[in-house]
Amino acid sequence: MQSYKNSGPVPPIMVGSPPPRDMRPPLIDWDRAPWNRWAFQHVREMVPTTPIRRAAQPSALSTGTAALNDFTYKGVDGQMTSFAQMLDDTYTDAIYVWKNGRVLHESYHNGMDERSPHLLQSVSKSITAAAAGCLIAEGLLDPARPITAYLPELAATAWNGATLQQVFDMTSGVRFVEDYAVRDSDVGKMDYASGWKPAPEGMDVSNWPTCMWEQILQMKVAEADHGARFNYRSIETDVLGHAMERVTGKRLPQIISERIWQPMGAAEDADMTVDRSGYGLACGGICASLRDMARFGLMLLNEGRVEGRQVMPAAWCQDIRHGTHGLYDEDNYKAWPNGTYRNQFWVEDSTLGRHYCFGIFGQMVMVAPDTGMMVVKLSTWPDFTCEDLYHQTMAGLRAVEATFAV
Repeated sequence: MQSYKNSGPVPPIMVGSPPPRDMRPPLIDWDRAPWNRWAFQHVREMVPTTPIRRAAQPSALSTGTAALNDFTYKGVDGQMTSFAQMLDDTYTDAIYVWKNGRVLHESYHNGMDERSPHLLQSVSKSITAAAAGCLIAEGLLDPARPITAYLPELAATAWNGATLQQVFDMTSGVRFVEDYAVRDSDVGKMDYASGWKPAPEGMDVSNWPTCMWEQILQMKVAEADHGARFNYRSIETDVLGHAMERVTGKRLPQIISERIWQPMGAAEDADMTVDRSGYGLACGGICASLRDMARFGLMLLNEGRVEGRQVMPAAWCQDIRHGTHGLYDEDNYKAWPNGTYRNQFWVEDSTLGRHYCFGIFGQMVMVAPDTGMMVVKLSTWPDFTCEDLYHQTMAGLRAVEATFAV
């Protein structure tokens, strides 16, 4: 079965009581197309989760309409297109567009509504790092210290000698193969260790890690000097998550709730997937509503402030925007010559402070302090990554950014 756009025929995935066997997402592929179009809004029905508790009183957030649907602009192919067409072509589930104090657009698709939780994938990394910034301000973490100061067991791994900042910036020299399509790659084993997937059929998993901490301890090979290069590896975020748990004595969902989710005024509980040891997956396991992610994005845009309260340290927000020690690889420098990867955020231009949270299958938070724009887009692309769908999305957003100057 192929994936489907919002405008096309929608197959009856999980429809019926019980649904037919061929319409139930297979556990080995629930997060992949076409099943992701249903499953990303129903993660708690697929794998174990625990809540990230919401605020007792939600913070104010303006409500928008689908006001940009008829907005037209020149697309990546040079032809005129519309914002609504871009949303359909890029498998959008929900989107919130804010600029200079007002909501330009808010819309829901593919059965989603304003309360629906949606899997954020690697946007979870940035939420985790936001909570870590609070722990730094509290003096519980110091980015300059070695990671072994917090997790001494890592002296027996390839992280020995790396600093916490190098973990934040993914510049440690640890070898970790992030190939989503290969079942027994390191990230494939993470699917098993994190509790997302059963053992792949026909594979001997007797030596595979059974939880994320076991996988971290198995990472013994260094392929570069610490700090010498950037290499995107999801497990770095879970090293950070374990350090956060170690210094607070609390579970990661509770840390995020107490430092970020409740203080910023989240209206809904978020969900976080947990492994067999009860650890919440920092690198990609958070599910949240569009409007709460808009609250998160606006907090970043406002240098950590929400309704006059400093939730996320302003210094940490500035370090994300303008920090000097992050790196990129050659391909990223070609696209964003002034960019970097800093503190689990993708920085487009460190001179302007433009930064993003990205997740596979089309998750995005865009924060552009130079133009006062913030966008959250939740999607279910057919592929893990897709340059064409990314460029279609960005063409639409940049057209909006340029047209609605005030």
